Amino acid sequence: MGYYWPEGMLLESEQNRYYLQNEETLCSAMRIGQILEGRALLCDYDHNLIVDLGCCRGVIPREEGALGIREQTVRDIAIISRVNKPVCFLITAIEHDENGALRPILSRRAAQLRCRREYIEALTPGEIIPARVTHLENFGCFVDIGCGLPSLISIDQISVSRISHPRDRFAVGESIYAVVKAVEPEGRVQLSHKELLGTWEENASLFLPGETVAGIIRSVEDYGVFVELTPNLAGLAEPCEGVRAGQHAGVYIKSILPEKMKVKLIIVDAFDAPYSPQPVQYFITEGVLRRWRYSPPECPRIVETVFPE
Repeated sequence: MGYYWPEGMLLESEQNRYYLQNEETLCSAMRIGQILEGRALLCDYDHNLIVDLGCCRGVIPREEGALGIREQTVRDIAIISRVNKPVCFLITAIEHDENGALRPILSRRAAQLRCRREYIEALTPGEIIPARVTHLENFGCFVDIGCGLPSLISIDQISVSRISHPRDRFAVGESIYAVVKAVEPEGRVQLSHKELLGTWEENASLFLPGETVAGIIRSVEDYGVFVELTPNLAGLAEPCEGVRAGQHAGVYIKSILPEKMKVKLIIVDAFDAPYSPQPVQYFITEGVLRRWRYSPPECPRIVETVFPE
């Protein structure tokens, strides 16, 4: 089973450019059912999308603008919000306007319907898939998992290190990977992300006692300060006055204790800085997970995710 890519990932591909050359190549794409992409230039009064195809402009009629518009389960904002962004489509007809100019009729809905039937409904728990961040809310990160179809990664599934908002980890438009937790009826997919960011042992191996390293303060408690060293590894620093969650810090590593799954730190300095989130570093980006154990072998406390068969 191949991927149906998130919107925007086909736009500049050699294959996409080939089929958008002229009327002949557009007819060929329509004949073989090739999913293509173009940039939506405008949404007219009737909520039809006008799409730049390079050689001409195509039209996606309102009811073909998104899966669910025709069924009245999706609001028109799903169409309006695509303006100035890539949209996928199948060509359903090759027409010409009153002046004889080429005016293909397109369907984003048909591309999404095929994606749901052939790709999304065939996904299995534990499968690792590509995704693209579309928008961020307090409770999680919405992603496009193929042809503009959405899924949600809840905030507690983004990383082991707790964050206050998904913007602490992701940026809109960023290409990421996710792992399937479950596929529900109608193609709704539950996703997770933290399992792809490495185990405690894999992350701890990046550091040595005695080093002073960069971190981000994630929470301040009476008994100490939690500092994120990587998205899946946080250490506990001794109490330090005046520090706040969200600040960047330089921290000295006192000790790394696998049997207790702990990293002990001392805060050298804490400061405010407008640094953007670093691109996520993945330990795994393909295949299928059946069981993922975060905790190290010598730790009696077991932290793991089991994906159903």
